[in-house]
Amino acid sequence: MKKLAWLLAAPLFSLPAFGADLMQVYREAQDNDPTIAAARAQRDAGREKPVQGRAGLLPSLSLSGNTTWNESEISTHNGPVLMKPNYNTNGYQLTLSQPLFRWQNWVSYDQSKLQGAQAEANFVQAQQDLILRVAQAYFDVVYAQQNLLAVRANKQAITQQLELAKKSFEVGTATITDTHEAQAQFDLASAKEIAAESDFEIRQRTLATLIGKEAGSLAPPRKDTALTAPEPADIAEWVKAAEQYSLGVQLQQLSADIAAREIDKQRAGHYPTLDLVANTGYAKSLSTVGGTPSALDSDYSNLGLQLNIPLYQGGLTSSRQREAAANFSAAKSGLEAARRNAALAARQSYLGVANGLAQVKALRAASLSSQSALESNKLGYEVGVRINIDVLNAENQVYATRRDLAKATLDTLMAQLKLKAAVGALGEQDLAQINVLLDPSASE
Repeated sequence: MKKLAWLLAAPLFSLPAFGADLMQVYREAQDNDPTIAAARAQRDAGREKPVQGRAGLLPSLSLSGNTTWNESEISTHNGPVLMKPNYNTNGYQLTLSQPLFRWQNWVSYDQSKLQGAQAEANFVQAQQDLILRVAQAYFDVVYAQQNLLAVRANKQAITQQLELAKKSFEVGTATITDTHEAQAQFDLASAKEIAAESDFEIRQRTLATLIGKEAGSLAPPRKDTALTAPEPADIAEWVKAAEQYSLGVQLQQLSADIAAREIDKQRAGHYPTLDLVANTGYAKSLSTVGGTPSALDSDYSNLGLQLNIPLYQGGLTSSRQREAAANFSAAKSGLEAARRNAALAARQSYLGVANGLAQVKALRAASLSSQSALESNKLGYEVGVRINIDVLNAENQVYATRRDLAKATLDTLMAQLKLKAAVGALGEQDLAQINVLLDPSASE
C-alpha cells in the first residue's frame, strides 16, 4: 500500500506548477508537446525528398573489385586428362553512368519537389493545430476555474441564506419551509462544487499533457474585454478564402498534383532510356599449367551509349498506369471534399464569432440585471414581500449568468482562432492578440 500511495503521488512532484498566460503556455507546448515534435521531424524528413529526386538526374559513380580462385580439368572426349590448370583472377572496375534520357526520373524530380512542399505544409498545419489545441485546453482550464469560483461563491451565499433562515425560524419570523428550501439549495450547491472540482482537475491534466508540467493559475479574460467582429464582415469572403487558402485544401491540391505526375511517371515505363556509360579497370590472372606459373595483366577503358527499349513486361507498366489514373481520380474527389469542408468550417467559425459577440453583449446586460434582481429580492425578503426561495433563485441566476458569460467569451475567442485557421492564416500573432485581452492579476 505504501508503494501504491507513492506511485499515485509521484506525478504531483514530477510536474511543478507555474502561473502563466496564454503565450507562456504556448511556448511550453512548442518545446514539450510530442505531437509537434513528431511533425517537426516529419518536415525535416520531407525536406530530403527533393534531394533524392534530383539524384536520379545526376551521374552515379561506383567502384567494384573481385578475386576468384579457379580449378579445372582439360581432356579430350572420353580421353585422359591433358592438364589441370589452377589459377587466380582479380581486378577492379570504376563505372560512371550518366542518364541522358529517362523521362520517369524527371517526373520523379517534379514529384519530389511537391512532396517537399507537402511536408512544409503539413508542418504549418501542425503548428496551427498546436495553437488551437493549446488555446482550447487553456480556455477549458480558465472556464473550469471560473465555474468553480462561481459555484463556491454561490454556495457561500446560500450558506449565509441558510443561516439567516434558521435564525428567522428560531425567532418566529419565518417558517421551517424556508430552512428546508435553503438546505436543499445548499446540498445541491455542494454536489455542484464536487463536480466542478473534478472537472477543473481533469482540464488541468489535459493541459499538462501539452506542456509537460502543471500550469498552475491561468490568466482569465479581462471583465471589460473588447471582442472584435470578423473583418471583412462578409461570410462569403471568408468562405471563398477558405476554399482557396485552407491548409487542408492546399495539402489535398498537392496530393492531386503528385498523383497526376504519377500517371506520367508510369507512362514513361513505355519509353526508351539512354545512358552514357564509362568504365575503366584492371584485371590480373595468375595460372599454373603443367607446374609452370604464368600471369596475364590487362588495363581497359571504354565509353559508350546504352539504349534500352522496353517491349513487354507482362502488362505491369499498363497496370501501374491504370492504378495511377484511379489514384488521381480519388485525389481529385478528395480535393473537392477538402474545399467543401473548408467552406463549412469557415461558415461555422464566422457564425460562432458573430453569434458569440451578440451572446456576450446580451449576457453582460443579463449579468447586471440579475445582480439588480438579487438585491431587490434580498430587500423584499427583509421587508416580508419576498420569500426565501425567491432570494435563492435570484442568487443562482446571478452565478449562472456569470458562468455563461465566461463561457460565451471564451467560445468567441476560440471561434476567432478557428476562423483564421479555416482560411490558413492562423499564426502566433493571433494568439498574442488574444493574450493582450487576458488579466494576469486575476490569476493570483
